[in-house]
Amino acid sequence: MQAILLKDFGTAEQLYIGEYAKPVPKENEVLIEVRATALNRADILQREGKYPPPEGESEILGLEAAGEIIACGKSVTDFKIGEAVCCLLPGGGYAQYVTARQEMLMPIPKGLSYIEAAAIPEVFMTAYQALLWLGKVSPKEKVLIHAAASGVGTAAIQLAVALGAQVVGTASAAKHDLCYELGAEQMINYKKEKFVHTLKNRIDVILDFVAAPYFNDNIDCLKLDGRLILIALLGGAKVSDMNLAKIIGKRLHIKGTTLRSRSHAYQNQLCKAFANFAIPLFEQKKIKPIIDSVYDWKDIAAAHTHMECNKNSGKIVVKIK
Repeated sequence: MQAILLKDFGTAEQLYIGEYAKPVPKENEVLIEVRATALNRADILQREGKYPPPEGESEILGLEAAGEIIACGKSVTDFKIGEAVCCLLPGGGYAQYVTARQEMLMPIPKGLSYIEAAAIPEVFMTAYQALLWLGKVSPKEKVLIHAAASGVGTAAIQLAVALGAQVVGTASAAKHDLCYELGAEQMINYKKEKFVHTLKNRIDVILDFVAAPYFNDNIDCLKLDGRLILIALLGGAKVSDMNLAKIIGKRLHIKGTTLRSRSHAYQNQLCKAFANFAIPLFEQKKIKPIIDSVYDWKDIAAAHTHMECNKNSGKIVVKIK
């Protein structure tokens, strides 16, 4: 098969389309003919040599895919050849074919295309896990979502609104309208103002991708028994002048999370819970994948560069077929 490969770790120009062995499904896996995949920040880190795939998994980039099942392992009972599915992957999505465990498959919601479905698994499952499993968001609670116009951010806004929460977001001014359209009640331009000035002691749950530069202000924004969920470290990992007394005094919960390194059992349970919750919402058009742009896979370097320049609002999708 053909796949997007790496000449060496480094810039987006290291990516190219080349020949690679077609995967063979194990007894609990299916083989998918990939129609579309989508970009994630983890892809850039892996391309740079900073985020290797889990041991034994594909070295090809790509954490999600949408396509058609063309073969099934002998133990697969929940899906069949010819079904249109999307899935979260440990790797391998940047290719014509990929294998996936049947527990990680979701039927494509009625009315959605392969392009739209490819924009669902990673960001919506990350947001679902952060809001419900870790943040334990309740109706009428106030949720602060940093990088609110990102792929995870746009998914999180919609899911939080569906849960009955009130959403505040941070993003550059040009991205505010999209966030308001998705249900955010307040947006803050992080380039012009510090969010802590208006949100101090007002927030129940924070989803944060920036980390170190925002940490102390996040602590100040949280209410009693507030929850801070750290999803990425885009701004750095080391915090100075941390006041631990605030954490104890407010009884705060601080949790970090990744999906790729989780056990198969955890991922399987998350996928099932998310599908049961979200597929009806997609089909009722109460939530939707937000697509910034669609690139042909021969233009993968341009797609990576677009993400690295922080130009996207929502997902960058790559069309394979």
